[in-house]
Amino acid sequence: MRLALSVLMWTAALNAEAQSALRFPPAVEAGAAFSVATSGSGPASLYIVGPSQVLRRKVQLGETVAFIASDLQIAGHYVAFLIPATNANVPAERAQFDVTPVQHVATVSFLAKPSRLPVSAPNGISGVAYVFDVFHNWILQPKPVSFQMTDSSGRSESRSTSTSNGVAWVKMNSSAKAGIAQFDAVAGSAPEEIKENRVVQEVPGDPCNIRMSALPSGHRVALETEPVRDCSGNPVPDGTIVTFTESHSGGQSTVDVPLKRGIARTEMPSVPGSVLSVASGVVMGNEIHWSGGL
Repeated sequence: MRLALSVLMWTAALNAEAQSALRFPPAVEAGAAFSVATSGSGPASLYIVGPSQVLRRKVQLGETVAFIASDLQIAGHYVAFLIPATNANVPAERAQFDVTPVQHVATVSFLAKPSRLPVSAPNGISGVAYVFDVFHNWILQPKPVSFQMTDSSGRSESRSTSTSNGVAWVKMNSSAKAGIAQFDAVAGSAPEEIKENRVVQEVPGDPCNIRMSALPSGHRVALETEPVRDCSGNPVPDGTIVTFTESHSGGQSTVDVPLKRGIARTEMPSVPGSVLSVASGVVMGNEIHWSGGL
């Protein structure tokens, strides 16, 4: 292989200015069968060098060289060298041509991030699609791509665009409904559309409008929140910490309680004249001025 490549490079240098008589078309579609005419007479070797590929053929000058569909499937720039046998009175020749991708989208590489995000996040999720032909060549010509986000309730939002240099991208809003969302990328034109799907976990946002009630319980006061939801109405996950605070002339005390089945409960000392408040993170709830009983 090293010897063959050295011969090719040496021959190319010697014949850089020579006009090739090889009749290669300027462009050939990947996987297409075609033929090339040669001139002269006598045996020769034909080398074709391209991306990750080298072909070698024994040919008879003056005859047509045929290439089958499986010969050239990798898109890129190719150089052909025709080297006659040492006893042939014909100079070595060179030709250049391109192998182009098939223009039908066969596969789509689709990336979506992040895979988990809060609900109602503007432009919170990014989608990027790369389009390839049946031989995994990157198709650089513009191709239509549509993106669609469908939430757990079946509501959807879609955006349409075209690839630029083989890539299409979009930013989508996360939905208001928590749960599993389907993020789809559809490339190409009907009836040969190719669809790729990704799953996105949309989780509730921060608690919103926390409200609690207070009832006497012997010498203590029982505190309980209403079901805690985010600003879109989604239940906040169990385990979220809710802080109850009791302030009075003698000081202040706090209790941190995790949500269980969407509700936080606790008991605190019953101090007449105290102010009871509730919060979760930076979100404040209502206050209750405790008089010591009903």
